[in-house]
Amino acid sequence: MTDTSSSRSRAILSRFSFRNASALWVLAVIVVVFSITIPETFLSARVWLSLLDTNTVVCITAVALVLPLAAGAFNLAVGAQVGLASILVAWLLVPAGQPLWVAIPLTLLIGAGIGLVTGLLIVYAHIDSFIATLGISSLLAAGVTLLSGGRQILEMPQPLNEFGSGRILGFTYAFVVMIVLALAVWYVLERTPLGRRIYATGGNIEAARLSGVRVGAVLTGTLVACGAITSVAGILVTARLTNADPTIGPGYLLPAFTAAFLGATQFRGGRFNVWGTVLSVYVLALGVKGLQLSGAPNWIADVFNGVALLVAVGLASAVRLGGRPSLVDRLRRRARRAEEPERESALSGAGSMH
Repeated sequence: MTDTSSSRSRAILSRFSFRNASALWVLAVIVVVFSITIPETFLSARVWLSLLDTNTVVCITAVALVLPLAAGAFNLAVGAQVGLASILVAWLLVPAGQPLWVAIPLTLLIGAGIGLVTGLLIVYAHIDSFIATLGISSLLAAGVTLLSGGRQILEMPQPLNEFGSGRILGFTYAFVVMIVLALAVWYVLERTPLGRRIYATGGNIEAARLSGVRVGAVLTGTLVACGAITSVAGILVTARLTNADPTIGPGYLLPAFTAAFLGATQFRGGRFNVWGTVLSVYVLALGVKGLQLSGAPNWIADVFNGVALLVAVGLASAVRLGGRPSLVDRLRRRARRAEEPERESALSGAGSMH
Protein backbone atom coordinates (compact mmCIF):
# COMPACT_ATOMS: atom_id res chain seq x y z
CA MET A 1 0.00 0.00 0.00
CA THR A 2 2.85 2.34 0.89
CA ASP A 3 4.63 1.54 -2.38
CA THR A 4 1.45 2.28 -4.31
CA SER A 5 0.98 5.63 -2.56
CA SER A 6 4.62 6.48 -3.13
CA SER A 7 4.43 5.69 -6.83
CA ARG A 8 1.27 7.80 -7.17
CA SER A 9 2.99 10.69 -5.41
CA ARG A 10 5.98 10.43 -7.74
CA ALA A 11 3.64 10.32 -10.75
CA ILE A 12 1.85 13.47 -9.59
CA LEU A 13 5.13 15.27 -8.90
CA SER A 14 6.44 14.22 -12.31
CA ARG A 15 3.30 15.45 -14.04
CA PHE A 16 3.64 18.90 -12.49
CA SER A 17 7.43 19.14 -12.73
CA PHE A 18 9.00 22.02 -14.64
CA ARG A 19 9.73 19.68 -17.53
CA ASN A 20 6.07 18.69 -17.94
CA ALA A 21 4.28 21.84 -16.77
CA SER A 22 6.69 24.73 -17.16
CA ALA A 23 3.83 27.15 -17.92
CA LEU A 24 2.46 26.63 -14.40
CA TRP A 25 5.82 27.60 -12.93
CA VAL A 26 6.11 30.58 -15.26
CA LEU A 27 2.58 31.59 -14.24
CA ALA A 28 3.61 31.44 -10.58
CA VAL A 29 6.67 33.62 -11.24
CA ILE A 30 4.58 36.18 -13.16
CA VAL A 31 2.01 36.38 -10.35
CA VAL A 32 4.68 36.78 -7.66
CA VAL A 33 6.70 39.41 -9.56
CA PHE A 34 3.78 41.65 -10.51
CA SER A 35 2.03 41.15 -7.18
CA ILE A 36 5.12 42.66 -5.54
CA THR A 37 5.81 45.41 -8.09
CA ILE A 38 2.27 46.62 -8.93
CA PRO A 39 -0.06 45.05 -6.34
CA GLU A 40 -2.66 47.83 -6.42
CA THR A 41 -3.55 47.16 -10.07
CA PHE A 42 -2.36 43.63 -10.79
CA LEU A 43 -4.27 42.03 -7.91
CA SER A 44 -7.54 43.77 -8.76
CA ALA A 45 -10.43 41.36 -9.37
CA ARG A 46 -11.56 43.57 -12.23
CA VAL A 47 -8.21 43.08 -14.00
CA TRP A 48 -8.41 39.30 -13.68
CA LEU A 49 -12.03 39.08 -14.88
CA SER A 50 -11.16 41.35 -17.79
CA LEU A 51 -8.18 39.11 -18.59
CA LEU A 52 -10.41 36.03 -18.74
CA ASP A 53 -12.91 37.80 -20.98
CA THR A 54 -10.61 39.58 -23.44
CA ASN A 55 -8.69 36.42 -24.29
CA THR A 56 -11.63 34.12 -24.94
CA VAL A 57 -11.49 34.63 -28.72
CA VAL A 58 -7.74 33.90 -28.81
CA CYS A 59 -8.35 30.83 -26.67
CA ILE A 60 -11.16 29.51 -28.90
CA THR A 61 -9.00 30.07 -31.99
CA ALA A 62 -6.05 28.26 -30.40
CA VAL A 63 -8.24 25.34 -29.30
CA ALA A 64 -9.61 25.09 -32.85
CA LEU A 65 -6.05 25.07 -34.17
CA VAL A 66 -5.11 22.15 -31.93
CA LEU A 67 -7.28 19.80 -34.02
CA PRO A 68 -5.50 20.10 -37.40
CA LEU A 69 -2.11 20.41 -35.69
CA ALA A 70 -2.75 17.16 -33.84
CA ALA A 71 -3.53 15.56 -37.21
CA GLY A 72 -0.35 16.94 -38.78
CA ALA A 73 -1.69 19.94 -40.73
CA PHE A 74 -0.79 23.60 -40.30
CA ASN A 75 -3.79 25.89 -40.72
CA LEU A 76 -2.36 29.34 -41.38
CA ALA A 77 -5.84 30.62 -42.27
CA VAL A 78 -7.30 30.57 -38.74
CA GLY A 79 -6.90 34.31 -38.30
CA ALA A 80 -8.53 35.04 -41.64
CA GLN A 81 -11.33 32.58 -40.78
CA VAL A 82 -12.08 34.50 -37.58
CA GLY A 83 -12.10 37.77 -39.52
CA LEU A 84 -14.38 36.43 -42.25
CA ALA A 85 -16.85 34.97 -39.73
CA SER A 86 -16.98 38.30 -37.88
CA ILE A 87 -17.69 40.24 -41.07
CA LEU A 88 -20.00 37.60 -42.54
CA VAL A 89 -22.36 37.38 -39.57
CA ALA A 90 -22.50 41.19 -39.42
CA TRP A 91 -23.18 41.44 -43.17
CA LEU A 92 -25.95 38.86 -42.93
CA LEU A 93 -27.53 40.66 -39.97
CA VAL A 94 -27.30 44.27 -41.15
CA PRO A 95 -26.97 44.79 -44.93
CA ALA A 96 -28.70 41.48 -45.78
CA GLY A 97 -31.28 41.89 -43.00
CA GLN A 98 -31.31 38.25 -41.93
CA PRO A 99 -32.46 37.21 -38.43
CA LEU A 100 -30.04 35.76 -35.90
CA TRP A 101 -31.37 32.23 -36.30
CA VAL A 102 -30.38 32.37 -39.99
CA ALA A 103 -27.16 34.41 -39.83
CA ILE A 104 -25.39 32.45 -37.09
CA PRO A 105 -25.96 28.90 -38.43
CA LEU A 106 -25.11 30.04 -41.95
CA THR A 107 -21.86 31.59 -40.73
CA LEU A 108 -20.95 28.36 -38.94
CA LEU A 109 -21.84 26.32 -42.04
CA ILE A 110 -19.69 28.50 -44.30
CA GLY A 111 -16.81 28.26 -41.82
CA ALA A 112 -17.07 24.47 -41.88
CA GLY A 113 -17.25 24.59 -45.68
CA ILE A 114 -14.01 26.57 -45.82
CA GLY A 115 -12.38 23.87 -43.73
CA LEU A 116 -13.77 21.22 -46.08
CA VAL A 117 -12.33 22.94 -49.15
CA THR A 118 -8.98 23.31 -47.40
CA GLY A 119 -8.96 19.62 -46.48
CA LEU A 120 -9.80 18.57 -50.04
CA LEU A 121 -6.97 20.70 -51.40
CA ILE A 122 -4.51 19.08 -48.99
CA VAL A 123 -5.74 15.48 -49.27
CA TYR A 124 -6.81 15.15 -52.90
CA ALA A 125 -4.90 17.93 -54.68
CA HIS A 126 -1.79 17.03 -52.62
CA ILE A 127 -1.03 20.66 -51.82
CA ASP A 128 1.12 21.17 -48.73
CA SER A 129 -0.91 22.48 -45.80
CA PHE A 130 1.30 25.59 -45.54
CA ILE A 131 0.63 26.56 -49.15
CA ALA A 132 -3.05 25.56 -49.18
CA THR A 133 -3.92 27.50 -46.05
CA LEU A 134 -1.89 30.53 -47.11
CA GLY A 135 -3.83 30.58 -50.37
CA ILE A 136 -7.14 30.16 -48.55
CA SER A 137 -6.15 32.97 -46.16
CA SER A 138 -5.60 35.32 -49.09
CA LEU A 139 -8.98 34.40 -50.58
CA LEU A 140 -10.70 34.96 -47.24
CA ALA A 141 -9.06 38.38 -46.92
CA ALA A 142 -10.50 39.25 -50.32
CA GLY A 143 -13.91 38.03 -49.14
CA VAL A 144 -13.70 40.26 -46.05
CA THR A 145 -12.96 43.31 -48.22
CA LEU A 146 -15.75 42.39 -50.64
CA LEU A 147 -18.37 42.10 -47.90
CA SER A 148 -17.28 45.09 -45.83
CA GLY A 149 -15.97 47.47 -48.50
CA GLY A 150 -13.04 48.04 -46.15
CA ARG A 151 -15.32 49.68 -43.56
CA GLN A 152 -16.79 48.64 -40.24
CA ILE A 153 -20.29 47.23 -40.19
CA LEU A 154 -22.25 48.87 -37.36
CA GLU A 155 -25.64 48.67 -35.63
CA MET A 156 -25.69 45.02 -34.64
CA PRO A 157 -29.00 43.63 -33.33
CA GLN A 158 -29.56 44.21 -29.63
CA PRO A 159 -29.81 40.48 -28.70
CA LEU A 160 -26.33 39.86 -30.13
CA ASN A 161 -24.91 42.85 -28.26
CA GLU A 162 -26.52 41.68 -25.03
CA PHE A 163 -25.01 38.24 -25.46
CA GLY A 164 -21.59 39.77 -26.03
CA SER A 165 -21.75 41.75 -22.77
CA GLY A 166 -23.87 39.34 -20.68
CA ARG A 167 -22.50 37.54 -17.64
CA ILE A 168 -23.30 34.45 -15.62
CA LEU A 169 -21.81 34.04 -12.13
CA GLY A 170 -19.45 36.90 -12.93
CA PHE A 171 -18.10 35.32 -16.13
CA THR A 172 -19.05 36.49 -19.61
CA TYR A 173 -21.08 34.23 -21.89
CA ALA A 174 -18.11 34.20 -24.27
CA PHE A 175 -15.90 32.70 -21.56
CA VAL A 176 -18.51 30.03 -20.84
CA VAL A 177 -18.69 29.20 -24.56
CA MET A 178 -14.89 28.85 -24.62
CA ILE A 179 -14.92 26.43 -21.70
CA VAL A 180 -17.66 24.33 -23.32
CA LEU A 181 -15.77 24.16 -26.63
CA ALA A 182 -12.49 23.32 -24.87
CA LEU A 183 -14.19 20.50 -22.95
CA ALA A 184 -15.73 19.15 -26.17
CA VAL A 185 -12.43 19.18 -28.10
CA TRP A 186 -10.57 17.68 -25.11
CA TYR A 187 -13.13 14.88 -24.82
CA VAL A 188 -12.88 14.05 -28.53
CA LEU A 189 -9.07 14.04 -28.54
CA GLU A 190 -8.48 12.25 -25.25
CA ARG A 191 -11.50 10.02 -24.68
CA THR A 192 -12.70 8.76 -28.05
CA PRO A 193 -11.41 6.42 -30.80
CA LEU A 194 -11.59 9.39 -33.18
CA GLY A 195 -9.09 11.25 -31.01
CA ARG A 196 -6.71 8.31 -31.15
CA ARG A 197 -7.03 8.29 -34.94
CA ILE A 198 -6.28 12.02 -35.06
CA TYR A 199 -3.12 11.61 -33.00
CA ALA A 200 -2.12 8.54 -35.00
CA THR A 201 -2.48 10.49 -38.24
CA GLY A 202 -0.38 13.32 -36.87
CA GLY A 203 2.25 10.99 -35.42
CA ASN A 204 2.88 8.86 -38.51
CA ILE A 205 0.47 9.18 -41.40
CA GLU A 206 1.75 6.12 -43.27
CA ALA A 207 1.60 3.88 -40.20
CA ALA A 208 -1.91 5.16 -39.47
CA ARG A 209 -3.00 4.40 -43.04
CA LEU A 210 -1.57 0.88 -42.85
CA SER A 211 -3.44 0.42 -39.56
CA GLY A 212 -6.73 1.10 -41.29
CA VAL A 213 -7.19 4.76 -40.35
CA ARG A 214 -8.86 6.82 -43.09
CA VAL A 215 -6.25 9.52 -42.80
CA GLY A 216 -7.74 11.70 -45.54
CA ALA A 217 -11.13 11.80 -43.81
CA VAL A 218 -9.50 12.42 -40.43
CA LEU A 219 -7.38 15.29 -41.70
CA THR A 220 -10.29 16.87 -43.57
CA GLY A 221 -12.58 16.44 -40.57
CA THR A 222 -10.18 18.29 -38.27
CA LEU A 223 -10.05 21.21 -40.70
CA VAL A 224 -13.86 21.25 -40.96
CA ALA A 225 -14.15 21.33 -37.17
CA CYS A 226 -11.46 24.00 -36.99
CA GLY A 227 -13.38 26.13 -39.49
CA ALA A 228 -16.62 25.82 -37.53
CA ILE A 229 -14.98 26.62 -34.18
CA THR A 230 -13.10 29.64 -35.54
CA SER A 231 -16.44 30.86 -36.90
CA VAL A 232 -17.76 30.76 -33.32
CA ALA A 233 -14.77 32.93 -32.37
CA GLY A 234 -15.60 35.39 -35.17
CA ILE A 235 -19.24 35.63 -34.11
CA LEU A 236 -18.16 36.31 -30.53
CA VAL A 237 -15.81 39.08 -31.72
CA THR A 238 -18.73 40.84 -33.39
CA ALA A 239 -20.95 40.32 -30.35
CA ARG A 240 -18.33 41.69 -27.95
CA LEU A 241 -17.37 44.71 -30.08
CA THR A 242 -21.00 45.40 -31.20
CA ASN A 243 -19.58 45.92 -34.70
CA ALA A 244 -17.50 44.10 -37.31
CA ASP A 245 -14.03 45.39 -38.16
CA PRO A 246 -12.40 44.10 -41.39
CA THR A 247 -8.89 44.37 -39.93
CA ILE A 248 -9.14 42.19 -36.82
CA GLY A 249 -8.73 38.65 -38.19
CA PRO A 250 -4.97 38.38 -38.89
CA GLY A 251 -4.17 39.54 -35.36
CA TYR A 252 -5.34 36.20 -33.95
CA LEU A 253 -2.94 34.05 -35.99
CA LEU A 254 0.30 34.55 -34.05
CA PRO A 255 -1.22 34.30 -30.53
CA ALA A 256 -3.09 31.13 -31.49
CA PHE A 257 0.00 29.41 -32.90
CA THR A 258 2.11 30.56 -29.96
CA ALA A 259 -0.37 29.12 -27.47
CA ALA A 260 -0.77 25.85 -29.40
CA PHE A 261 2.99 25.24 -29.66
CA LEU A 262 3.68 26.28 -26.07
CA GLY A 263 0.74 24.11 -25.02
CA ALA A 264 2.34 21.13 -26.75
CA THR A 265 5.17 21.31 -24.23
CA GLN A 266 2.72 21.06 -21.33
CA PHE A 267 1.35 17.87 -19.76
CA ARG A 268 1.63 15.64 -22.85
CA GLY A 269 5.34 15.80 -23.70
CA GLY A 270 5.31 17.25 -27.21
CA ARG A 271 1.70 16.39 -28.14
CA PHE A 272 -0.74 19.16 -29.02
CA ASN A 273 -3.42 19.22 -26.34
CA VAL A 274 -6.31 21.39 -25.22
CA TRP A 275 -5.53 22.23 -21.59
CA GLY A 276 -1.88 22.98 -22.26
CA THR A 277 -3.07 25.38 -24.96
CA VAL A 278 -5.66 27.07 -22.71
CA LEU A 279 -3.08 27.45 -19.95
CA SER A 280 -0.57 28.92 -22.40
CA VAL A 281 -3.07 31.51 -23.68
CA TYR A 282 -3.61 32.88 -20.20
CA VAL A 283 0.03 32.68 -19.13
CA LEU A 284 1.02 34.73 -22.16
CA ALA A 285 -1.90 37.13 -21.66
CA LEU A 286 -1.05 37.58 -17.99
CA GLY A 287 2.58 38.35 -18.83
CA VAL A 288 1.53 40.95 -21.40
CA LYS A 289 -1.04 42.47 -19.02
CA GLY A 290 1.53 42.75 -16.24
CA LEU A 291 3.99 44.49 -18.53
CA GLN A 292 1.32 46.89 -19.79
CA LEU A 293 0.20 47.72 -16.26
CA SER A 294 3.85 48.38 -15.44
CA GLY A 295 3.95 51.05 -18.15
CA ALA A 296 5.29 49.08 -21.12
CA PRO A 297 4.16 50.29 -24.59
CA ASN A 298 1.32 48.57 -26.47
CA TRP A 299 3.65 46.97 -29.01
CA ILE A 300 5.12 44.83 -26.23
CA ALA A 301 2.33 42.29 -26.85
CA ASP A 302 3.65 41.49 -30.34
CA VAL A 303 7.23 41.24 -29.06
CA PHE A 304 6.16 39.03 -26.17
CA ASN A 305 4.15 36.68 -28.41
CA GLY A 306 6.91 36.50 -31.02
CA VAL A 307 9.57 35.64 -28.46
CA ALA A 308 7.22 33.20 -26.76
CA LEU A 309 6.61 31.40 -30.08
CA LEU A 310 10.33 30.99 -30.67
CA VAL A 311 10.81 29.72 -27.12
CA ALA A 312 7.80 27.41 -27.45
CA VAL A 313 9.12 25.79 -30.62
CA GLY A 314 12.54 25.44 -29.01
CA LEU A 315 11.01 23.80 -25.93
CA ALA A 316 8.90 21.52 -28.12
CA SER A 317 12.06 20.44 -29.91
CA ALA A 318 13.81 19.72 -26.61
CA VAL A 319 10.98 17.88 -24.83
CA ARG A 320 11.54 14.12 -24.80
CA LEU A 321 9.68 11.73 -22.56
CA GLY A 322 10.65 8.09 -22.42
CA GLY A 323 12.76 8.36 -25.56
CA ARG A 324 9.79 9.59 -27.59
CA PRO A 325 10.79 11.81 -30.56
CA SER A 326 10.15 15.49 -29.98
CA LEU A 327 7.39 17.40 -31.73
CA VAL A 328 9.68 19.16 -34.17
CA ASP A 329 11.56 15.93 -34.92
CA ARG A 330 8.26 14.26 -35.82
CA LEU A 331 7.30 17.19 -38.07
CA ARG A 332 10.65 16.98 -39.86
CA ARG A 333 10.29 13.23 -40.38
CA ARG A 334 6.77 13.69 -41.70
CA ALA A 335 8.01 16.28 -44.19
CA ARG A 336 10.77 13.93 -45.36
CA ARG A 337 8.28 11.07 -45.77
CA ALA A 338 6.04 13.35 -47.84
CA GLU A 339 8.98 14.21 -50.11
CA GLU A 340 10.06 10.60 -50.67
CA PRO A 341 7.25 9.60 -53.12
CA GLU A 342 7.97 12.73 -55.17
CA ARG A 343 11.66 11.85 -55.36
CA GLU A 344 10.87 8.26 -56.31
CA SER A 345 8.47 9.33 -59.06
CA ALA A 346 11.04 11.82 -60.38
CA LEU A 347 13.74 9.15 -60.42
CA SER A 348 11.48 6.62 -62.12
CA GLY A 349 10.51 9.25 -64.70
CA ALA A 350 14.17 10.02 -65.39
CA GLY A 351 14.90 6.27 -65.68
CA SER A 352 12.10 5.71 -68.20
CA MET A 353 13.41 8.61 -70.33
CA HIS A 354 16.77 6.83 -70.55
